[in-house]
Amino acid sequence: MRFFENIAKQIFNHEGIPILEGHVAYSPEEAMTISSEMGVPVVIKAQVLTGGRGKAGGVKFANNPGEALKVADEILGMEIKGEKVKHLLIEKKAEILNEFFVTVSVDRGARKPVILASMEGGVEIENLAKTNPEKIIKYYPNPLIEFLPYEAREIARRMGVPSELISPMGDMIWKLYNVFEKYDADTAEINPLVSTPQGLIAADAKLVVENDALFRHQDLVERLHYKKKAVDFVQLDGDIAVIGNGAGLTLTAMDMIKLNGGEPATFLDIGGGASEQIIDQALNLVLSYEPVKVVFLNVLGGITKADDVARGVIKALEHCERKVPIVIRLTGTNEEEGQRILEEAGISYEVSMEKAALKAVELCNELKAK
Repeated sequence: MRFFENIAKQIFNHEGIPILEGHVAYSPEEAMTISSEMGVPVVIKAQVLTGGRGKAGGVKFANNPGEALKVADEILGMEIKGEKVKHLLIEKKAEILNEFFVTVSVDRGARKPVILASMEGGVEIENLAKTNPEKIIKYYPNPLIEFLPYEAREIARRMGVPSELISPMGDMIWKLYNVFEKYDADTAEINPLVSTPQGLIAADAKLVVENDALFRHQDLVERLHYKKKAVDFVQLDGDIAVIGNGAGLTLTAMDMIKLNGGEPATFLDIGGGASEQIIDQALNLVLSYEPVKVVFLNVLGGITKADDVARGVIKALEHCERKVPIVIRLTGTNEEEGQRILEEAGISYEVSMEKAALKAVELCNELKAK
């Protein structure tokens, strides 16, 4: 059985192989949310059980949540060698200094495991094997005795890595071989294994486990745990982003927008007890979504505290790139403190949802008329 990259990376990381921070998305909206939570440029990777996805357009970069939404929408549903992309891995974009290739597999002819390693990794490794096979180091560990760290360091030395990388590279090779043995694998591969300012990192991962050995590895199923979204985001066709703390309140705000002749661009439920950080994240999500002309933030504080909302709004406005008008309805727990914080920052607010919704629609109409 071959595992998707995201699962293979969980296993590799569990065995001590460093990986990039990453989360799984099943929709463009989830990709946008994850990108916003991570707050850094990301790489968006199709999760398929076939090779060649990079050349097929299944790996792309995004510098902000808005780009992540577009890229995810392009990749999801595409076919790569006959396999439809149903989910994505969203990872932090690495600062890559060099790329390497390391794999452990079974040499059927030799009837033993073989380690292949090269100073050149990435999408061109198959061409390298054909045109310059001498650049790929081949090593046969003895399957009847323990594979020792010094053997892995010798492979690294033969690869030709700089002296300061021999020990770290050897450590990665040794750990990858241990994964191969422990999980009864046919193949355990890192391509590329990248050198970054933070050290060596598995930028990709491939794991194929022998089917007849799966009964010994039920724990692999338990690794299907993904980071829960902090907010629920749905992309709509309008131009007024609607944010609320609770699904019912958000839907009511959307109804008020439509009642006044506007069209919602988003449904974004930040849930009960939303923190300053969640407010900041939610605003950054909708502010990076290009169709949005006006934001309507509708908060009726219960568990959610109005002063946390106010501070989150100010934080988001301090570093947002797009200047989009925000209409705020703020009332409930700690409302006097929250309203005071907004007033001192020069940000207007309403306590009536009806008035706030009407104001949002009027602002949007003014902007469209210009």
